[in-house]
Amino acid sequence: MIRFDVLSVFPEMLASPLNFSLIKKALDKDLLRIGLHDIRDWAENKQKMTDDAPYGGGCGMVMKVEPVERALAAVKCDELHPLVVLMTPQGETFNQKIAAELALQKQIILICGRYEGVDERIREHLADREISIGDYILTGGELSALVVMDAVARLIPGVLGNEESAVTESFSCGLLEYPQYTRPALYQGWGVPDVLVSGNHAQIERWRKIEALKRTWQRRPDLIDKADLSPDDRKILEKIKLGTI
Repeated sequence: MIRFDVLSVFPEMLASPLNFSLIKKALDKDLLRIGLHDIRDWAENKQKMTDDAPYGGGCGMVMKVEPVERALAAVKCDELHPLVVLMTPQGETFNQKIAAELALQKQIILICGRYEGVDERIREHLADREISIGDYILTGGELSALVVMDAVARLIPGVLGNEESAVTESFSCGLLEYPQYTRPALYQGWGVPDVLVSGNHAQIERWRKIEALKRTWQRRPDLIDKADLSPDDRKILEKIKLGTI
């Protein structure tokens, strides 16, 4: 079981999406727990201010360190050895490998940045890790936090109906997933590859391997260098590059 605690100035943004699909099932099965916390609850002034003007001048406002530090102290369960993650466009780009690493944690605390950014002392002294979901800017870290929780939840044993799904999906083995088909076998003249209805499981597995390699080479060649390819995979890839397969 993994516990996520999300620190945000707009925690209500996350409540509705967490009531659907696999995350909802994981919560109902008590395989996942999620706490949503309003950082304003730990602001000391009457206005519940969690941001202030930046030192040195400049546009925008900066999230203050004090309420974030107090919020962390309140939600941390030391016996769970919590991992504190700052959602920020300056962090390492989130991928399936990182999702698998996070799935080994017992408590993950996600800090959602806002405004112009966060006080650097949050980054330097409070966060254990910084994560970005891509090279673009969002209004805040709440949507990023949802992405991370969804990706990690899928890897918790018992969450997916078929445990093999998490193994065969795109990126799980470093490659894009092979094409998928379902009934009917023929629609509008569009057919399903014969091998998939042949009943020959060995041939089906080989076809899937070839198609995964082919699709990755055509669409995301940057993933090939990082993928853990077997000698047979590399032979197939060379034939794909030569156009002989």
